[in-house]
Amino acid sequence: MSQEYENILVPVDGSKEAELAFHKAIATAKRNDAHIDVLNVIDTRAMAYNFAGMSNGSIAYQLVEKAKDYLDGLLENVDFDNIDIHVRLGNPKTVISFDFPHDHHNDLIMIGASGLSRMQRAMIGSVTSFVNRNARIDVLVVRTNDDNQLPKDKK
Repeated sequence: MSQEYENILVPVDGSKEAELAFHKAIATAKRNDAHIDVLNVIDTRAMAYNFAGMSNGSIAYQLVEKAKDYLDGLLENVDFDNIDIHVRLGNPKTVISFDFPHDHHNDLIMIGASGLSRMQRAMIGSVTSFVNRNARIDVLVVRTNDDNQLPKDKK
């Protein structure tokens, strides 16, 4: 049985693993004539702890602008145009697993094996692990580095 995906969600956080998932998603979308939603989730829980005493509105604005710049840079040398970028504020685990796929009708999440350091995973848990266990749609955890999937500057 062959599954054809039409709307792929790729959460990215700036890690090498997330960018690998992004490039593999492009290859998958090309084969399936699918759409890609690239999502960066700004963890609002971290904002409350890291920026105590500062205006949350200005901090959020700065973080969103930085995320947009990152996503625009990610798309610079991509030979694929059926793609949208998104920035959301919230808990990355629930936004990726439930909220965003529901709002955008995704049928596959392609996510990097881990974007956090070992200490961060121990403290807050792996987003990838949570998504893999709880998402209501198919999840593909990208672990391998197939050089045919990456642009020349990422090999």
